[in-house]
Amino acid sequence: MTLRSFFAKKIPGLIALLLFGTLLSGVLMFYSQANLAAPASDVAGQFFSALTFSAGKPGFLITVSVLMAIPLLLKVPRQQFLKLGVQFAILLVLSFAAKSGLKHLTEVPRPYTYELEALGIVSSPEDFYQLDEKGKDHAVMEARQHVSEWRIQHWLGETNYSLPSGHTIFVAVCVVFWGGFFLRRRHYVPAAALIVWATGVGVSRIWLGMHWPTDLLASVGCAALLYLCVPEWQSES
Repeated sequence: MTLRSFFAKKIPGLIALLLFGTLLSGVLMFYSQANLAAPASDVAGQFFSALTFSAGKPGFLITVSVLMAIPLLLKVPRQQFLKLGVQFAILLVLSFAAKSGLKHLTEVPRPYTYELEALGIVSSPEDFYQLDEKGKDHAVMEARQHVSEWRIQHWLGETNYSLPSGHTIFVAVCVVFWGGFFLRRRHYVPAAALIVWATGVGVSRIWLGMHWPTDLLASVGCAALLYLCVPEWQSES
């Protein structure tokens, strides 16, 4: 395969990712930061928690299973299906490794740590990250009188650093890979649905106080770079 044909096969996926990044950027222009101390309705809490669950542990496994079932429903040949599975698996492994490595390199505090500082629970976000896991959980629990339980339960589960967003890298990987899969076959409705879902996941991370807009956009860029590392093996129909 020539370099030109390799990049040509990447174009549909990159177009899908560009559409996702554009929609997400547009939404973030109007909703870039949540008021974490504001009351949260159960409807909003359930909605954003469900979106986050679909891209986190263990919910991402359900999402992966649904996406991998799509080629079967479209009656993609067995050999091509296996190649798609290998490609997607490579992309997922690369994304998880990149996410973990970059968090340790960047060490950007999560937005909710600034809320803990504002409440007088910690002296600074940096001090929060000096605590052990038990200490971090205790600090988060102290905020329960001021912050919705919908947010608290997510803060307890994720006390590591903010940049990049693992949830957003995951959905961006899904968009660039499966969005490209749909666009190649002119299945525009499922491609659009995938992009809207991914945008919703990104917004949920803002609403929960888990990430900054820059975390989300950096994750989209990271997914684009990782996608270029995945070989193109299957024959396009």
